[in-house]
Amino acid sequence: MLPLDVPIDPQTITQAVRFVDLTGVLFNAILGGVMARSENMDPVGFVTLAICSALGGGLIRDTLMQRGTPVALVDGAYFTVALVGAAIAFAIPITHRFWDLTFPVIDALALGAWAAAGSQRALVHDFSPLSAILLGTLTAVGGGMARDVLLRRIPTVFGGNTLYATSAMAGSLVTVLVWPTGHHTVAMVASVAVGSGLTLGAIWRGWTLPLAFTWQPRSAVGSLPRPSWWTGATPPLRRRRRRKNSRLNRDTAEDRRD
Repeated sequence: MLPLDVPIDPQTITQAVRFVDLTGVLFNAILGGVMARSENMDPVGFVTLAICSALGGGLIRDTLMQRGTPVALVDGAYFTVALVGAAIAFAIPITHRFWDLTFPVIDALALGAWAAAGSQRALVHDFSPLSAILLGTLTAVGGGMARDVLLRRIPTVFGGNTLYATSAMAGSLVTVLVWPTGHHTVAMVASVAVGSGLTLGAIWRGWTLPLAFTWQPRSAVGSLPRPSWWTGATPPLRRRRRRKNSRLNRDTAEDRRD
């Protein structure tokens, strides 16, 4: 258990954390609705993608925590806010230019808000710092992963894109570092700022994680003479076939001359 200067009831979450959590729900519900519009879905598709995108991460987090029924199933505000986000995306056409300008900000704010809310919820229930970082990250990226799976896409957090899960981990780490001081509001604000700021910086500057690359060890073994069966040499079976074919071609040529 982390040393806290200010005691907190494990059964309650501050209104500030709840507000941040609902903010992330609204933003990700809008994102899910926009994705549904790009796929030409009907209202059912809008609602489904909005709910998965907005509530998926929180449901995964609360299920892993095993501290009662997931909050989204108990607090009606979560589903209400998710439906409002779906309605906004369904009713308001978002142009390409407007989407390019607003999407990075909305996505970054949602990620930072959920990283802060998820990690703080874990710390309130006396989870370890590493568990809090994991749960904060899952809260931020779980809904997007569920949405991408429904759309039959490889989740964007698996690579080939700008920093996303890394930003969520950084925001959750800030919460873990500041939380023991007892300044929980400062921890929440700093977590949102770091998670959102790093995400925006990665989008605008093109920061990505390094991809796997092929490498070969360089040592004295590489300079030794290679046997005939080494890579690059003609396999024995192929050599026998070539000799057989050459004999057949030679015999055929001699028969023609005769």
